[in-house]
Amino acid sequence: MDQVDALAVLTRQLGRRRTQRGGERLTDNTLIRIAVDLLLDRAEQLRGNTEDELLASLKESTDR
Repeated sequence: MDQVDALAVLTRQLGRRRTQRGGERLTDNTLIRIAVDLLLDRAEQLRGNTEDELLASLKESTDR
């Protein structure tokens, strides 16, 4: 499953788990904005030259 498909599945799962109906609609773009905000908040933790290295540096910093 690629990232686009996995994101769509996650969006649907979260939508089904919502405890309150109405209000802001949960979309793929909602989750993308959350991911970007998180990435920007943790920008100082990024280390590496490749996508794999950058991702690993973020995962290491959250595992502590």
